[in-house]
Amino acid sequence: MTTPKEIIRQHGIRPRKKLGQSFLLDKNIIQKIVAVANISKDDWVLEIGSGIGVLTEEFAAKARRLIAVELDEKLSGLLKDKLERYGNVKIYNTDILKFDFGSLSDEYKTKIKVVGNVPYNISSPLIFYLLSNRCAIRDFVLMLQKEVVERLVAAPVNKSYGVPSVILQMFAEVEKVFDVPATCFYPRPKVESAVIKGVFRQQPLVALDDEEYFIKLVKAAFAQRRKMLMNNLKSSTLFSSWTEEKLKNALGIASIDGKRRAETLSVEEFGYLANILKTKELDG
Repeated sequence: MTTPKEIIRQHGIRPRKKLGQSFLLDKNIIQKIVAVANISKDDWVLEIGSGIGVLTEEFAAKARRLIAVELDEKLSGLLKDKLERYGNVKIYNTDILKFDFGSLSDEYKTKIKVVGNVPYNISSPLIFYLLSNRCAIRDFVLMLQKEVVERLVAAPVNKSYGVPSVILQMFAEVEKVFDVPATCFYPRPKVESAVIKGVFRQQPLVALDDEEYFIKLVKAAFAQRRKMLMNNLKSSTLFSSWTEEKLKNALGIASIDGKRRAETLSVEEFGYLANILKTKELDG
């Protein structure tokens, strides 16, 4: 079997810094990711950033249908040649942040499993893009910058717990599966990586009256981490027309002390508070 290093050398591939390209070389890590993805012959799988195809070929051999999304035109051509013998692969040379998950899911009448080694420069936008398309996605297994993964899975009263943690965990069950050293890549990145696994919930952790309002509240609450929750809310444009007394009353109904910092609130508390504040806003 041709190794990743041999593929890179044979095709004269030069990683493009602009695209954040860093190719996974370690065969052991490749097999661990494949095992975590747990792909079956019933699965429709979308791989983000297929690169030189080291994971793609593994997925193609297991999935019912594989959609490989690769932005680099040269690598897309390489993938077409490499995967020609598989009849279940379709390659898209496009930006994953513009990909239409909904149409794909509607076409196949099923939810999609998303996998991939994600360039560090799109990690955060990608997570929120997947979140916005969660109706079409069943679960995901992604390799991201370790620091990003730790933020996404963090629990309250943890320095990594913040806006991404609360928003993602409201809509998905997530866990960090394992770390991936920088030595496993070419070129070697300056940071460590980790693999995260997530399953989108059929319903949010808390039944939200307004999901967009919930997201705005979370962002307002974490605007300045060292500030008390009450002070952050008072300073937010979201509550610019509210009196301090009205805010205190809403927090009281939610049984949340305004002197707490946002990082101490659980995901559920944010959900309950969002509903109470929304109701108060509508009441005038």
